[in-house]
Amino acid sequence: MNREEIKQLLPHREPMLLLDEVELSEDGAAIGKYTVRGDEFFLQGHFPGNPIVPGVIQCEMIAQTAVVLIPDSKGSTPLYTGLNNVKFKNPLLPGDTAVMTVTLTARKGIFCFAKGKLEANGKLCTSAEFSFAIVPSKK
Repeated sequence: MNREEIKQLLPHREPMLLLDEVELSEDGAAIGKYTVRGDEFFLQGHFPGNPIVPGVIQCEMIAQTAVVLIPDSKGSTPLYTGLNNVKFKNPLLPGDTAVMTVTLTARKGIFCFAKGKLEANGKLCTSAEFSFAIVPSKK
């Protein structure tokens, strides 16, 4: 699915939409991709002359990929409820294409539990377990 199709599921918009494309694998995982252009707001000042995508933004990329796995998320707001076992291994840099692979591990009502990783250039950048709630949007 491309960016316009992703916008049908996620409420995020530029500059916080951090997925260029996403596909669902046969084993039930979501695989998202985002190419870091270098002009993103989160690179301004992080760090001058040595831009690195902040870890919290990498976690957001993983989480946005997860929401695609929730068919009833359309018209709702996904809200983080927890992050566990987050590990940062390698930097994500301008020009890199981040590849996020996410699986759901459980769901209870509006609460979803998942694990995911973000890789670039064949190297693990970030891994995490997390939870989020799918909250109906107020119209």
